[in-house]
Amino acid sequence: MNEDVLPRKTAILVFFSFAFAYLLSTLLRAITATLSPILTVEFGLDASDLGLLAGGYFLGFSLTQLPMGHWLDRHGPKKVIISFLTVAVLGCFAFSWASNFSGLLMARVMIGVGVSACLMAPLTGYRRWLAIEKQQRANSWMLMTGALGMLASTLPVQWLLPVIGWRWMFLGLALMIVAAMALLAWQAPKWRLQEMPQDTDKNNRVGIFASYKQVWQHPYFRSLAPMGFFNYGGMIAMQTLWAGPWMVKVSGYTPLEAATGLFWLNVCMLITFWIWGMVTPKLNQRGYGANKLMTIGVPLNFCAQLAIILGGVDAGALFWVIFCITGSFVALAQPAVGMAFPMTLAGRALSAFNLVLFLGVFVVQWGMGLMIDGFKSIGLAETQAFQSAMTIYFICCLASYAHFLKHKSDS
Repeated sequence: MNEDVLPRKTAILVFFSFAFAYLLSTLLRAITATLSPILTVEFGLDASDLGLLAGGYFLGFSLTQLPMGHWLDRHGPKKVIISFLTVAVLGCFAFSWASNFSGLLMARVMIGVGVSACLMAPLTGYRRWLAIEKQQRANSWMLMTGALGMLASTLPVQWLLPVIGWRWMFLGLALMIVAAMALLAWQAPKWRLQEMPQDTDKNNRVGIFASYKQVWQHPYFRSLAPMGFFNYGGMIAMQTLWAGPWMVKVSGYTPLEAATGLFWLNVCMLITFWIWGMVTPKLNQRGYGANKLMTIGVPLNFCAQLAIILGGVDAGALFWVIFCITGSFVALAQPAVGMAFPMTLAGRALSAFNLVLFLGVFVVQWGMGLMIDGFKSIGLAETQAFQSAMTIYFICCLASYAHFLKHKSDS
């Protein structure tokens, strides 16, 4: 029996303290989709600039994942997340003061670094603090909280823009992060190191990156890595950036209509992850684990992608809602990876998968912008440029799913 499992009341308080921090991190992740029209005008951004700016968050996020996984296993979620959130506060201040694109990008990378522990810290903790049958539910409900943060980044941000402006908005977010740090300092449990002394010495001797050898070589991790990069990372890339510009530049939405579309998209994702949290324990009991659900569900996402590509100007908010809902099947991979490893490696396994995931978000966000600009430069109309870029993304997703089908039996 795991002596670190928390009582129900304590577990609920711990969950809410981490969930508040994660809500703020996803709000900051997705806010560029709503701010893209005003930032494009104010700073003269093109599609590749916009993709790089949004992707800067995920670049910063990715840079920290490997050392962070090591630190999570050694020092625990509480110390790590509070230390990292300090950088997020500084990043929000820097973004609010930025006077050019370089300043925005630097601040965006800092924000990404600062919030990079907001999901991995609780998932590492839940691996120890919650009974194993509750861990998929906790993951889904953390993602539901994340959807609530993305929800807050749509219409609420659009309504506040003419009242306080985007700069004051980031100052307010900095203060909210400080409040989240105080809550975590109060509620998050202390960490008891479980590694054997010889394992710790070995890890110190070979270094942080070499300590991931068991993770990189694990067949289950390898089977999921391409889908984590393209399918899951790409879903986040579209949800947090390119769904908005598609609605405006392809479907002809106004900025307010696009923000409304993103609002309802995130409402649907919130409900989706709440449902996943309710049903995954029962599905697992009936033999429907993460592998089986992804095998069945990912092709539904391919149908949604094809509908968007072929629909073009008619592929409005509803199409993107269906795309994200069907894409949520791949989110089941994240806790499955954590549970495939022993507790002493859980932080590194989760962080390594998160590295793959957020590198995928960065590549897809920036890559879509580069492809759209590239297709426009050879004479394609804007709608055709968006469709062509989406087609290339679709092919990458198909190849990743084929890799998963080929190798999942090895896991």
